[in-house]
Amino acid sequence: MKALPNILTASRILVIPPLVVAFYLPFPEGNCIAFVLYVLAAVTDFFDGYLARSMHTTSKLGQFLDPIADKLIVVSTILMLVAFGRIEGLHIVAALIILCREILVSGLREFLATLTIQVPVTQLAKWKTALQLVALGGLILGEAAPVWLPAELVGLSCLWIAAALTAYTGYGYIRAGMKHIW
Repeated sequence: MKALPNILTASRILVIPPLVVAFYLPFPEGNCIAFVLYVLAAVTDFFDGYLARSMHTTSKLGQFLDPIADKLIVVSTILMLVAFGRIEGLHIVAALIILCREILVSGLREFLATLTIQVPVTQLAKWKTALQLVALGGLILGEAAPVWLPAELVGLSCLWIAAALTAYTGYGYIRAGMKHIW
């Protein structure tokens, strides 16, 4: 039972190849399969941390894998959405903001870890993550969504809001980290 959080984290990494393959499946089945896989990954993201904290079983492996799994699923999904034209035009700027921040903050965290300084996740960054999850889920589902659900509009709107929060929280992390660099 203590290994469950790590198994859930690893499952997010293992779901990436089938998620990518689902983008190549015919419409609308491919969209729906990719959406289900993505939602399962998002749910495990919540539960692995929740279980680790509630069962007091946080591990070094989990601390290492969790942020990597998060980044891999987000980056893979954004790349596929751009490749399949579901994020295009000016909306690519929002996706790039998210990708650049993910790389920048990961690098900052890695550097600060060598100084034994941790950068805690802010509540606003958690909201950013939630909006990002909704955005990418909506864009994956796209036109396969029920008629009453404007999944693409919701996805693109949340993508831009997540990008704005991404830039803001990324700036906060960089500003806090620079105190230790200079």
